[in-house]
Amino acid sequence: MLNKNKTGLALGSLTGLAHLVWSVAIFFGWGQAYLDFIFNLHTLNNPLVVGQFDLYRSILLIVVTAIIGYILGFIFASIWNKVHK
Repeated sequence: MLNKNKTGLALGSLTGLAHLVWSVAIFFGWGQAYLDFIFNLHTLNNPLVVGQFDLYRSILLIVVTAIIGYILGFIFASIWNKVHK
């Protein structure tokens, strides 16, 4: 049995951390180079342009993705526990 709260916290922390790293990359001006690299690996042209760093939007991004990650982790654990009774 998976603990729904711990699974939610784990996935929420992971998604929040990933977006914190993305925000730091944008702050230091590395975001565009990263996107260009990832698109190039997939043999795609990058139509996206990374905007200016905005602290408010970065915090909002981290919080929203952490909450969504928590919810998805909680739902996943609930389904897992029902299927594996």
